[in-house]
Amino acid sequence: MRMRLNILLCCMLAGTAEVLHAQTTVYEFLRNDVSARAAAMGGSFVSVINDPSATFYNPATLATVKESEASFGYGKHLLDINSGFASYDRNVEGVGMMHAGIQYYSYGSFDEYDVKGDKLGTFGASDLAFSVSMARELDENLYYGVTAKLIHSSIAEAASTGFAGDVGILYVLPGKNPVTLGASVSNIGTQLSTYAGTRETLPLDVTIGATVKPEHLPFLLSLNLHKLTDKQENFGEHFKQFSFGGELQLGKAVKFRIGYSNERRRELKIETSSGMAGFSFGGGIALDKVRFDYAYSSFGKIGSLNRITVGLSL
Repeated sequence: MRMRLNILLCCMLAGTAEVLHAQTTVYEFLRNDVSARAAAMGGSFVSVINDPSATFYNPATLATVKESEASFGYGKHLLDINSGFASYDRNVEGVGMMHAGIQYYSYGSFDEYDVKGDKLGTFGASDLAFSVSMARELDENLYYGVTAKLIHSSIAEAASTGFAGDVGILYVLPGKNPVTLGASVSNIGTQLSTYAGTRETLPLDVTIGATVKPEHLPFLLSLNLHKLTDKQENFGEHFKQFSFGGELQLGKAVKFRIGYSNERRRELKIETSSGMAGFSFGGGIALDKVRFDYAYSSFGKIGSLNRITVGLSL
């Protein structure tokens, strides 16, 4: 029999690189922010329109994307954790807007020991999710979308696969300064194979939100409520899992963003201090056919995350 040093830590990290608490579900990485723009806005992205990466948060937003685009992203996390994504979106006549994407997490290398304490070598851990999405207009200013995901997670020789789906809806209130309302149900699914014969639940998540651009202001404001189906001690606790983000247009091509996640700030509080945990900021530059985005997310005393995203209009 073999035992592996730090296997407990690895198991926790394999579930999530951002939610640093004891997990009760598998594939927790599916809750994490994907694009730099979304991360800079605190993950408040369920009702943001005309951004292909919003598909990872609410598949209905895909119907508002105006042109085909390929996107690529990379994230440098705590310890030796790295992540990234790639996606491609285009309109398919007779079907609607289609999206194909992949997300990955690599958790670095861990030492492997036998029961005598002799080092046997090293092992790794990783997560992968492949997704396909479709979105269409259901009625005037009302859109729906669906996503299917195939998930693979591994720790050393152990591995698990799963299947999940997302459904979302989006309503755009017309006007010079439209308000968008979005809702999504994410990670409806099951494990197809388990790590050690014990079946675990997927991180089912219900999110609702609104995005508004105030009249005469070059500013976009978004507010989301997350994890509305999670068990809480009382009803009021459901409203504490919120995030909000803002995006300021600086000229034609430059944007500055800021965000806040109340859930992250509460969970990362150490003793009496949270520091800057839960806050994020970033920016973007949009050229003719290329877009660059950057995000910095603070974990307070624990550390921080950096993400970059490149989008190519096709």
